[in-house]
Amino acid sequence: MLTTRFVTGAPNWIDVGTSDIDGAASFYGGLFGWRFQSAGPDAGGYGFFQLDGRTVAGGMRSAPEQGPPSWTVYFQSPDAEAAAKTSEQSRGGVLVRPVEVGDQGSMAVLADRAGVPFGIWQPGRRAGVDVAAEPGSLCWVELYTPDIAAAAAYYHAVLGLETSAVSFPGGTYTCVNPAGGGEESMFGGVVPLADDPTETDAHWLPYFGVTDTDAVVARARELGGTVRLPATDIEGAGRVARLADPYGARFAVIRPAPAQA
Repeated sequence: MLTTRFVTGAPNWIDVGTSDIDGAASFYGGLFGWRFQSAGPDAGGYGFFQLDGRTVAGGMRSAPEQGPPSWTVYFQSPDAEAAAKTSEQSRGGVLVRPVEVGDQGSMAVLADRAGVPFGIWQPGRRAGVDVAAEPGSLCWVELYTPDIAAAAAYYHAVLGLETSAVSFPGGTYTCVNPAGGGEESMFGGVVPLADDPTETDAHWLPYFGVTDTDAVVARARELGGTVRLPATDIEGAGRVARLADPYGARFAVIRPAPAQA
């Protein structure tokens, strides 16, 4: 389960790069009640999405050469430089070299063996987001990849992540947790691309918690978003839907099953 008691390897930050940050702020504000607050004149347009005064994500305008609008999930590391070096040694890549963000911490953007971008956040004064696993905040992440074994080996080397197979009606699901954390610390899953025709390329998909999946899906349509997977019940997990904002950034929402709420 995601919490703000961050440990090495756990997701601790998330942000969206978009072609229209004002439009994205309007969309997510209408969907989740977020308010966008600029990080200041020296932040290059970067800002924070807040819910009831607590930071749930970051965002900024991204140039076309930086790729299509997308969400980036960041994982905690005690040493961003070491994580970048290990990524290269593990047949991954480094898209943005580690850089200090004032006294807040250090960040880097890496790519796994399948080319999937993800972030590293080495905390300074800022540990990460202020809230997780609540309605309107990040509560789960999923990696879609062509090779689960290769992905598991890469993320174990770079972040120490561990994987385990969980049975569910119709098959098994590969869960992810920080090193030594066990079942209680599971924060995401790994899904083979071949098993899901709605996901055509490798990527990390963030899930935000909601209290009414169907209402959020309807509201996303009203706000100009796209429904990629209609509201669907997944036994033992909850009611999920996959969406995209008006600029193409993909995300999912989930109303957790009562036992996991």
